[in-house]
This record gives sequence, structure tokens and C-alpha cells, in this order.
Amino acid sequence: MKEKLDGIHVHRHWTYITPNKGFLRKMLGHISYLPSAMVFSNPHVSKPDIAIGTSPTFFAAMAAAWKGVRGKIPFIMEVRDLWPAIFVELGVLRNQHLIAMLEKWEIALYRQATRVVTVTEAFRRNLIERGVPENKVVTIRNGADVEFWKDRKPSKSLQRKLAIEGRFVVLYIGAHGISHALGRILDAAEYLREFPDIRFLFVGEGAEKAQLVKKAEDLGLRNVRFLDPVDKEGVREFYALSDVCLVPLRDIPLFETFIPSKMFEIMAMGRPIIGSVRGESANILEQSGSALVVPPEDSKAIAESVLALYNNRDRAQEMGNKGREFVVANYSRHSLAASYLEVMESAISEYRELA
Repeated sequence: MKEKLDGIHVHRHWTYITPNKGFLRKMLGHISYLPSAMVFSNPHVSKPDIAIGTSPTFFAAMAAAWKGVRGKIPFIMEVRDLWPAIFVELGVLRNQHLIAMLEKWEIALYRQATRVVTVTEAFRRNLIERGVPENKVVTIRNGADVEFWKDRKPSKSLQRKLAIEGRFVVLYIGAHGISHALGRILDAAEYLREFPDIRFLFVGEGAEKAQLVKKAEDLGLRNVRFLDPVDKEGVREFYALSDVCLVPLRDIPLFETFIPSKMFEIMAMGRPIIGSVRGESANILEQSGSALVVPPEDSKAIAESVLALYNNRDRAQEMGNKGREFVVANYSRHSLAASYLEVMESAISEYRELA
């Protein structure tokens, strides 16, 4: 498929799409990207100046690396998750031979890249400690399109449809997977079941959704509702009708290096956050003044934070305003794009000098 987005020609190719369930099927989906890109997409772009590949997955990065070799152009590897380290931490990968092979691929891609762009400083330090040259690794964090993600009135029709008019809405939107400890959010909802005006909305899909729905039913939680995934416009509508948004992660050491990108969108929308996170993301949220930060997987602390904002709407509004100001000043996509452009230009210059 070929289309034009904002004046940019986009070529799309076939991949094996599978639900986020089952390791082998997911891996086949990842692997299918590489040959499809090499056969269908790469030939459409005849004379690029640079190739950029994002990991995860390795196979997307490998397609860009191959284009770099074939086209004699610089290759930038973007690191948005530490593969395979995250799967080892989560217990998904246990086979030591497979882990060793994936780590060799990972290091080989870093070595080939002219630049490695990470989305957190912790990722950058991790790669430098593992031998990637310091001058090769650059951090450009995620941010938000502050013109798209901005405060707006909630949709009355959506409020009526969900029967939440006049309610205090606690929103989680995103993947319902093993990384987010959403069972602990249900425990927080159980703590607050005696407050009928507080409603929890879960919007999205993922490997653990069916299990979460069953848990909510078993607990008899009438203050919880699960909804299907929505598109980008729909995400904005749900942010607009929320009173507070949740940014949770599992309580494992590697997640201290992660920064959930949704928190920049939420701040840009002027909504307060309850972040059950540690590390770099917790530091950013605390600096912003837009969030109550509690330990990961601490259901009671999450419930108490919800109750604190429910009982003090002025404080919640002030936190939301601070978040918007913070993102505009520090994490606007426009300024981040300018920084990325500088990285690309320096990579091209360096590659041509060494060629």
C-alpha cells in the first residue's frame, strides 16, 4: 500500500498480524517484518540519505541496517525498549542460548549504527556501560504534539453513553499487558467501591484483558468498566472526559529506566496523573508538578491518591495546568523533532567523511 501523509510518501507492506498472545505467534509476527520490508518496501525508496530503524523489534532495525549497507548510507538505530532485557526481566525469555543469541544481534546492530537514539537517559547509560561509544548514543525523549493534545470540553454524548455524567472518572488507556500490573488497579478500585461517584475506565486491549475482566467480575466491581481500543481521536476524547489518568508499571528494576510516552500526552491535555512508577519517569512527573507518584503495584497508595484528588478538585485542576505548561516548555514534539534533525545531519556528515 502507498499513501501520502502530511506530504510524506509512505509505503506499507504485509506482515503477519496476531493478537498479543502466545510467544511463538508474536515472534512470527515480528520476524515477518524483515523479509517483507526487504522485498517490498526497501526497493521503493531508491536513493535515501539515511535509514532509521526502531527497536522493538530487532527485525525492523535489521531491515533499516540492511538498507544502510545496500545503499551505502548511515543507519540510525532507535531504542524504545531494551530488547531482549525486558523479556528476561518479565520472565518471558528463559532459554539462555536464545537470550545470548538475541544479545549478540543487539550489540551487532549498535556497532553498525552511525548513531543510536534512546528515549531515556537510563537506556543511554546502559548502552555506554555495555561498550557502545558514548559519542554515538544520543537521548531524545518522547514528547507530545501540543497542538493536538490540549484541553477540550468532554463529549456530552460519550458521557451519556458511558453513564458517567457527574462522576469522577479515573482513566487507564493503553495496552492491557504484563507490563502494567493492572490487577493492582482493580485492587485500588475495590478499596474505593464505597464511593459511588468514582468510576474507573479501562480502555484498550492486550494479553491480560480477559483475565482482568474476570477478576473485576469475581470481585463484583460495579465501579469499573472495560472498553474496546480507540483511535487517536478517541484517545483524545477519553482524556478529555477524565478527571485523573493512571500511568502504572510493574515493580521490576528494569522499569526504572522506562518512560511511558502516554504521560506526555496526558500532561499536554491538562489532566493530573497518578504515576505508580519509579526511576526516570517518576523524576519527570515530580518535576512537572502534575502528578502524585506512588510506588509501583501499591494498590492502597493508588486508591488514596485517587481519593485525595476526588476530595480536592482545585488541586487536581492546578496539577493539570502545571503539566500542560511543563510539556509545552520541555517536551513539545516540535523542539524534539529539531533535535532529531540535528542528529540525522551529524550522522550523514560523519558517514560521508569516513566513506
